Amino acid sequence: MLRVMFVCLGNICRSAMAECIMTHIVKEKGLQNLFVIDSAGTSSEEAGNAVYPAAARKLREKGIEVLPHSAKRLCISDYEKFDLFLCAEQRNVESAKRILGGDKEGKVMRLLDISDNPRNISDPWWTGDFETAYRDIVEGCTFLLDYSAKK
Repeated sequence: MLRVMFVCLGNICRSAMAECIMTHIVKEKGLQNLFVIDSAGTSSEEAGNAVYPAAARKLREKGIEVLPHSAKRLCISDYEKFDLFLCAEQRNVESAKRILGGDKEGKVMRLLDISDNPRNISDPWWTGDFETAYRDIVEGCTFLLDYSAKK
């Protein structure tokens, strides 16, 4: 079983979308028993909030179920509970490592670092571009299936 934590800044856009998208993909493929999927933010400013309305609209538009969600901050005890921390951007990687007390096992990386085109996923909170964020997250989640098969 692969235990995956998606991470962004506030846990209401990118990481919450990734949790919903990855859950949808593994359900479609009948692989639910092979994954534990969760999400968190590196900031607590959105703690308790639902998926951001524009992110939820984009997910619904694409036929992805918006899961019940209450934003939360990553915490040090998560390091032992998860195998991978897949961050939206490099800034999240650096913040996650600080919160988690380091990364001695090499579990923290950007989601798209496992793709053929490593890069950040830009924050749609600022850009308003939820379509590009959605496509980038789907790309990362698709590569994650291949990545998990190799582990």
